[in-house]
Order: sequence, then C-alpha cells, then structure tokens
Amino acid sequence: MAGFTLLEMLVVLVIIGMLAGLVGPRLFSKVEQSKVTTAATQAKTLRSAVESLHLDIGRYPTAEEGLALLAKAPADQALAARWRGPYLDGAVPDDPWGHAYQYALPGADGQPFALYSLGADGKRGGQGDAADVGVLPPAAQ
Repeated sequence: MAGFTLLEMLVVLVIIGMLAGLVGPRLFSKVEQSKVTTAATQAKTLRSAVESLHLDIGRYPTAEEGLALLAKAPADQALAARWRGPYLDGAVPDDPWGHAYQYALPGADGQPFALYSLGADGKRGGQGDAADVGVLPPAAQ
C-alpha cells in the first residue's frame, strides 16, 4: 500500500514552515517598500493634476477646496467656466495605507503648495515606511 506515514508528513510540514519563516519577512519588507514607492508616484501624479488645474483656473485650490477640486467643478461660475476637469480618472485616491493625501498652502522651500502622504502610521513625521512622502508643508514653528 503506497502512501505517506504521519512522520513523513510532519517532516515535510516542518520544512515548509522553516522556509516560510525565512522567506516571509523578506517578502513583506518588499511589500512595504512598494507602498512607499506607490505613494511617491501617486503624489507626483496628484501634483501634476494640481499644476494643470492652476494653469486652467489661474490659482491653486484653497485649503478648504483641497484636492476635491480636481474631481469636481468649483461652485464659483467664473472659475467653473475655466475649469477643464476632471483632472483625475475617478475620485482622488487614498494613499496605499488607506489615508487621504494631505494638501496645504504653502509648501516648504518656496513651493506653492504641499501635497503628501502621512505614511504607514498616518501621523506627521516618522521613519521608514511611517515617514511622510511627497512635498511637505513648512515645519511647525
């Protein structure tokens, strides 16, 4: 009668467990790094969309309008006549960690606006995958 004994099956399960223990952490670190890369790419795309909006309506969105102005025409009829959107395919995306991208006026280092992700922790600052990604606002005084 052909088959595996219980001992042979346990040995195979132990080997599979050891391989998963060695390979798993390396794979998960790559997943987190890819989220950081995705956030940086999305922030650049959103920044380009804001710049296109600026060229069309002659100003950047206010802090109150935020990134929503990329997807929905402004209520002001004079601005709505110049608005050529939507500037994104669909709604403004969340960052890879499920948080909304942050938009603020002005940006740091002479930038007209700040557009950034708060990183994995959803809080200002941080290191590694918890670090903020994008063009940040000026540091708090």
